[in-house]
Amino acid sequence: MAESRDGVVAHFVQSTGPFTEYERTIRSDDGRLVETTSYRLNIPWFAWLFGPLLRRTLRRSATPGSAPFWAPPDVLSARQVSILGLLAAASLLSAFTNTLFTQTVAFAGDDLGVGDWGRGVGGTVVRLGIIVGLPFALAADRIGRRRVIVGLAWAAPIIASLGALAPNFPVLVATQSISRPLGLALDLLVAVVAAEEMPRSSRAYSVSILAMASGLGAGLAVVSLPLADIGDGGWRLVYVLALVWLFVAVDLTRRLPETQRFERHVAEQKHVDAPMQSRRLGIQMAVAFFGNLLLAPSSFFQNGYLKDERGFSAGMVAVFTLITTTPGVLGLVLGGRAADKRGRRRIATICVPIGAALIVGSFWFGGPLMWSFAVSGSIVAAMAYPSLAVYRTELFPTGRRGRAAYLILASALVGGSLSLLVTGALLDNDVSHGAILSALWTGPMIVALIVWFTYPETAHRELEEINPEDLDPNPRG
Repeated sequence: MAESRDGVVAHFVQSTGPFTEYERTIRSDDGRLVETTSYRLNIPWFAWLFGPLLRRTLRRSATPGSAPFWAPPDVLSARQVSILGLLAAASLLSAFTNTLFTQTVAFAGDDLGVGDWGRGVGGTVVRLGIIVGLPFALAADRIGRRRVIVGLAWAAPIIASLGALAPNFPVLVATQSISRPLGLALDLLVAVVAAEEMPRSSRAYSVSILAMASGLGAGLAVVSLPLADIGDGGWRLVYVLALVWLFVAVDLTRRLPETQRFERHVAEQKHVDAPMQSRRLGIQMAVAFFGNLLLAPSSFFQNGYLKDERGFSAGMVAVFTLITTTPGVLGLVLGGRAADKRGRRRIATICVPIGAALIVGSFWFGGPLMWSFAVSGSIVAAMAYPSLAVYRTELFPTGRRGRAAYLILASALVGGSLSLLVTGALLDNDVSHGAILSALWTGPMIVALIVWFTYPETAHRELEEINPEDLDPNPRG
């Protein structure tokens, strides 16, 4: 390109891409080429994280067409970037409300005079409260994802905060039996929106981003745990903090749009429901059930194990949890990219049993070995998560996607609830944490076998290709 009068050698603007505004100009200045890039990128809630990464990428001389390690495999649109940021904020809210009871139950139990068996029963009741979420999953398939997500974003933190006022353990369980299912319903609908809005080769990437946001939300609940050391009722302050997430509810109300796939489903299919694929649903419910046989008790009883058997204070429990789970972010990034580029089945089959075995190891040993097993288990298990989670929304048509995700979640909670009851009873009879969890490791092994022998590969395929019912809801012949 010839040099213009004002020294401009080349001028570029965005045709398609993530920026709401983008302009790159190359000028000649006294024999030197000066490049100037101006842009505007709307990343709700997470500009503080991705903004510096983007500026660094734009400053360096990158190979044309290459993408940094933190970027999705596909080029997202400005709409998709905005939606993913809003969904990640909703994941923060959901994870905080879902983590409250698990993180505080050991301290609330001590304050309210409840032992391991009672805590296990409480955890089971809270999990079985999932029935509360069924109407919201059904509504999301009928009236839309946006309206239900916004309603849940308001209700979950408000009801969760009522735990601060609980006069006894049953009332605490009752409040969380409502708020936690609402948070879980929010979480599954967030995954549905991500599947419907993200490009075909970036769905697992979006799951990894949402999982990182969930980890941060849960981590904020953990960071709040030292409040329990203030006194016998200090744990109540953690529940009060749930109200902070109403800021997210306000933003979702203002900016979250309805998914284009659901709008097309309503416009073209006029609420005609495609049939549920019972085999796909059955194998995913089985995976969720067996996967939670170990996951639920290992997370639920970890704080009690650290407090009672390792002598940790609430502050040290928080430190242990943050140090051992934060590296899981690396596993999510690696697992999400591998699932989108190389496929889901192999990643899940390898990482699920290995990650579970490492987590079990953290309950057998103390000292450095306990920390090492917990860190490595967090990384490897996190690598499997995007592969498994993305299947929950990929394998079902638009008109059934919300209720399918709900049924899979319900199966996971049933498996976890049964496991909590058994684990709580055995712990009260002086069976060690390590012995119990070692027996429950068979669950992840069954998961790996089911995935390898029955799951289809869905990487790089559009949802309509995976679910042809969405193209023709009333096939003939």
